[in-house]
Amino acid sequence: MSFRTLIYEKRDDAAWITLNRPAVLNAYNTAMRDELFEVLSAVRDDTDVRALVLRGAGRAFCGGADLTEFGTAPSPVAARRIRFSRDVWALFNDLEVPTIASVHGFALGTGLEMALLCDLRIVAEGTELGLPEVRLGLIPGAGGTQTLPRVCGLGTALSLLLTGRRIDATDAYRVGLVSWVVPADDLEPQTEQIVRDIVTLDARAVRAVRRAVRTGIDLPLEEGLRLEARLAEQL
Repeated sequence: MSFRTLIYEKRDDAAWITLNRPAVLNAYNTAMRDELFEVLSAVRDDTDVRALVLRGAGRAFCGGADLTEFGTAPSPVAARRIRFSRDVWALFNDLEVPTIASVHGFALGTGLEMALLCDLRIVAEGTELGLPEVRLGLIPGAGGTQTLPRVCGLGTALSLLLTGRRIDATDAYRVGLVSWVVPADDLEPQTEQIVRDIVTLDARAVRAVRRAVRTGIDLPLEEGLRLEARLAEQL
């Protein structure tokens, strides 16, 4: 598969997607949306894939939305509506395999929102993360108001969303926003190790655990326990 804004490769049993607009810090635009929609659909339908890694080329994971597209629509809100008209975010949630964001440099706005849609986040030291939309008179439009409090709690989420401030990797780890912080030179090998740890496990059990947590978190406890029991019986 060949793309203009992405690099897609399969390594053993894992899919690796690299955001590939390094000259603009991998800013998310309509072309990237369309290509992510295509590649995530393919990953969803590929029964050989047992994990997915999302990362960025160059100096950043993703610096946010491509603001130059705002000038081609009647308003910033209209530009965002066009850019999000294909539901890439639902595709992330539809995946049955574990998803890992391998993050460095900057993960801002849509960039952080993409990382939040992943199950695990491994981050290089020195990375800056944030949702600055409120400073532009907007709100996050790719799930950030919903995913951030689910990941790191209501208080921390509101402190970031209402101020639009950035935090570094160390603080992100402290508040539970990221799973691991590693030296920049170790980011790729450590990501590869996490992938190996996952793909060597029983695939059905891994998918069942992911579904139990992902689906169960929005259910009342009793329903979540019943879901867990049903999934356990299927193994």
